[in-house]
Amino acid sequence: MEFNIDKIDGNARACTIKTAHSTIQTPIFMPVGTVGAVKSLDAFDLMQTLDAKIILANTYHMYLRPGSKIVKNFGGLHGFTKFNRSFLTDSGGFQAFSLSDISKPDENGIKFRSHIDGSKHYFTPKSVLDTQYDLGSDIMMILDDLVGLPATKKRVDESIKRTIKWAKEAIDYHKLNQNKGVGIGQNLFGIVQGGTDYEARKFCAQKLCEMEFDGLAIGGLSVGESNEEMYDTVEGVMPFIDKNRPRYLMGVGTPEDLVENIERGVDMFDCVMPSRNARNGTLFTSFGKINIKGAKFINDHEPVDKTCNCHTCKNYSRAYLNHLYRSKELTFYRLATLHNLHYYLNLVKDAREAILKGKFSEFKKEFYSLRSL
Repeated sequence: MEFNIDKIDGNARACTIKTAHSTIQTPIFMPVGTVGAVKSLDAFDLMQTLDAKIILANTYHMYLRPGSKIVKNFGGLHGFTKFNRSFLTDSGGFQAFSLSDISKPDENGIKFRSHIDGSKHYFTPKSVLDTQYDLGSDIMMILDDLVGLPATKKRVDESIKRTIKWAKEAIDYHKLNQNKGVGIGQNLFGIVQGGTDYEARKFCAQKLCEMEFDGLAIGGLSVGESNEEMYDTVEGVMPFIDKNRPRYLMGVGTPEDLVENIERGVDMFDCVMPSRNARNGTLFTSFGKINIKGAKFINDHEPVDKTCNCHTCKNYSRAYLNHLYRSKELTFYRLATLHNLHYYLNLVKDAREAILKGKFSEFKKEFYSLRSL
């Protein structure tokens, strides 16, 4: 992986990441394709209509169904899904934590039951990498010990101790495998844990920066803390995360969250919010959110957002989308998802252009001013 910082404006960064499958200009938002597909979209939609350079798939879900060996037989995620640009795969630790009725971390990994059939499984730092080698993703995430918030200091300390231990096991295992010719084109990111505890985050970040990770992520946020606590945590830990590697804030968030954390120096984001909200009728616009199922849109000739040039806004009215939603027509999911993801991708693209011009503060002011109209 090649990584270059193109411009810094305050703490906001415009960078370029080159993987084996695509060139990614940051700040970037990664659409979430949990089971190898962004819900309601296919590879053509993602590449030709949205021009997404990287998407996320989940190790937990692909491990359980269809199984990583099947995906490997099709040439990994790229061959299986036909999305031939970059993939990032989460380690699956969050899903094991959140979806299992019985999920229990110990010193060596995470025991859990499948949410599909209740079968027992065990993730370790090495086993999740083996799965990701099969998937062939461009960026692999390590197994970390996630804690929900609020959490006790004892639990946070236990989490960072395990996360650092597992990180060392993962990077050593990855380097060993690369020496054997496995995972040559794949990159490994560490994950900084520590809840909202400044000292815990600092300690964990410093320890992970000592290891040869290709990038570093901030995990364990947007799991119960307030927005201000999230922003303060990111701002507090950022000085201790190597500036010469990509910085990824996992599972975040709203358009406001993206703008605030770009300002704090984050390069990469993912979240199910734009696609999930689309399916529920909530659409993001330059002036805020609208709920398209409302009666006021039944005879509305306008597009969702007059300033938007996405496929949906260029071709269809609010009235038509309202009709599709009320009729439970499946076409609605595709058109709404295309709009929301276009909005997110365009938002980070505009943020990048502002950073390159040294005008990010003006961009942020305009972003908020449009929402107050």
